[in-house]
Amino acid sequence: MSQIGKIEKQTNNRFLNLYTFQAIHRDGRVKPYYVASRAADIPDLKAVNRQNRPDGVILYGVYGPEKDKVVLIRQYRYPLGGYVYEFPAGLVEPGEDMIQAGIREMYEETGLTFQPKEGGSCCRPFFTTVGMTDESCGTVYGYCSGQPTNCHQEASEEIQVVIADREECRRILREENVAIMCAYMLMHFIAAQGDPLEFLDHI
Repeated sequence: MSQIGKIEKQTNNRFLNLYTFQAIHRDGRVKPYYVASRAADIPDLKAVNRQNRPDGVILYGVYGPEKDKVVLIRQYRYPLGGYVYEFPAGLVEPGEDMIQAGIREMYEETGLTFQPKEGGSCCRPFFTTVGMTDESCGTVYGYCSGQPTNCHQEASEEIQVVIADREECRRILREENVAIMCAYMLMHFIAAQGDPLEFLDHI
């Protein structure tokens, strides 16, 4: 069985750090394995404490009286050197639960009021890129209202608010850079009949 030996912290940054794991392979070989994590220190790593606390939250927001549009953002991302379409998202701050974080992040990034769907609005956190990081995020589903604006965004953010109907979502999937979690849910949105969030009533 594979195991983890010694762990060393390589960086000391606010939002993201690099750790070196001593990876003990099932055949006994020992190799370094590099892990990016939002953990502030070694005891906070999920591999150490075995607790899956959400690092972030992703927001699937349906918009309009006909529930026929979805709220997206087009954001400049430095690792890509360009723009990518995503759902609004952000980090869960200390003392927040995912729903509180979702309401706050939607307002900050888009200016919209976010009403989580009752009875199934929030799922437990799941892992993102497991070969590289221990980050986990929850998804909060709900309904948005109001007029979009970028006036609440941080100066470090370059975000365009996009209210997309199904045809625009098809175009985005064909032509644009899209975050993978957003891409899967856009496929769901395109295929849904009526309220795209009704599926939550059956989970």
